[in-house]
Amino acid sequence: QAKELFEELGNLASSEVQESGEFVLPGFGKLVLSERKAREGRNPATGETIKIPAKTTLKFRLGKTMKDSVVPKK
Repeated sequence: QAKELFEELGNLASSEVQESGEFVLPGFGKLVLSERKAREGRNPATGETIKIPAKTTLKFRLGKTMKDSVVPKK
């Protein structure tokens, strides 16, 4: 049952992110599309400078309620 729930949640999150750019799980956090800029990197094997192209990534942003329960306040 849990496997089916997570599969359905994954399908729902995927379709929602494709449509609106984000998927919110109330009280938990949200998945957000993010654009990464092109940048220069270094090949660790050769030390050669390489160009890393821009790309779209998916980030998870933890909600305030969840963050406050996990991360202690200063």
